[in-house]
Amino acid sequence: MQRRDFLRTVAGGACILAAGDLAGTAGPLPAQANPPPGPAPATVRPAPAQTPHQAMYYRRLDHQEIECVLCPRKCRVGNQERGYCGVRENQEGVYYTLVYNRPCSSHTDPVEKKPFYHFHPGSLAYSLATAGCNMNCKYCQNWETSQVRPEQVRSLFLTPQDCASHAGQDQALSIAYTYTEPVVFIEYMRDIAAAAKKRNLKNLMVSAGFVEPDPLEELLPLLDGVKIDLKAFSEDYYRDICRGRLAPVLKALQVIRRRGTWLEIVYLVLPTLNDSPGEIRSLCRWLLTELGPDVPIHFSRFKPIYLMKNLPPTPVETLERTREIALSEGLHFVYVGNVPGHPGESTYCPGCGHRLVHRTGYNVRVEALQDGHCTHCRRAIPGVWG
Repeated sequence: MQRRDFLRTVAGGACILAAGDLAGTAGPLPAQANPPPGPAPATVRPAPAQTPHQAMYYRRLDHQEIECVLCPRKCRVGNQERGYCGVRENQEGVYYTLVYNRPCSSHTDPVEKKPFYHFHPGSLAYSLATAGCNMNCKYCQNWETSQVRPEQVRSLFLTPQDCASHAGQDQALSIAYTYTEPVVFIEYMRDIAAAAKKRNLKNLMVSAGFVEPDPLEELLPLLDGVKIDLKAFSEDYYRDICRGRLAPVLKALQVIRRRGTWLEIVYLVLPTLNDSPGEIRSLCRWLLTELGPDVPIHFSRFKPIYLMKNLPPTPVETLERTREIALSEGLHFVYVGNVPGHPGESTYCPGCGHRLVHRTGYNVRVEALQDGHCTHCRRAIPGVWG
């Protein structure tokens, strides 16, 4: 038996075992250890036996090989093999997604958890994910689902129409594609987003932005907001810590901004690795030049997890310093994340300085914002306010 046939046989057996152990287990995996209060997840059906769904964004090559053109990895995938993400498989020269209709996490969250601070503050987002990711960040907080294959994690059966229905039942304003990497389940996300729009629901993508321009361009008309996790402003960091590349992410940010889709950015600050004043200043200058001053950026606190337990939590003083640098460089909306109660959680008018939206963790109070304007100086505040 050839090595490829042997691996195929083992993978098939593992899939059968996983289905037998987990298919009857009801309920999604939690998105985090202690999710905030909110409506309980809707009742859903356990996933039936896997039914592959043909993937988009690939080219057929000779000898039943394919080239995936969804993300910058451009995986060349042989017959009966999978791409780097582990959720897209070549079956005799046809590429399939193995996670369509198969979310492994679903929960209704405050939109601020994503985080979106300029998108309908205080609203709820029905949030879901499938297994898989096209990067491997050493500090991933959802590594149990992002760094596994579909047959290694409990999953549910939810059609795109089911997702839109459950979002409405939970009184959510939007559906958020989050927790893992939505790019790897782009077919499922597109169909859910289309179903959501028919119910007047919004669509939000929370992504690392490691995606090719063409798929992103085709997806954006279905989305109302995008949050990009910008890991660092260094190619070395992307290579060594995330097994990715910075340049395609910067390109994705430019595409999103040019298309006019609402955009926010999170920068997780890791002590000694991406927190130098020089790197922060260079990042802020790039953002100002390429995206403009009004794209919100969240400098968030790192906490030891997964493969990065050797670092301490980010000092709050470091976050405050990065915020001061960003404001001094001309960015208007700079936030401190993962420090509940910090003044840097709130939104302030860049014109008169008044606090517009007061936040303490997921407790949100709109104080001086009306119809997208500061009630004190009438300055327009960029965002999707409703």
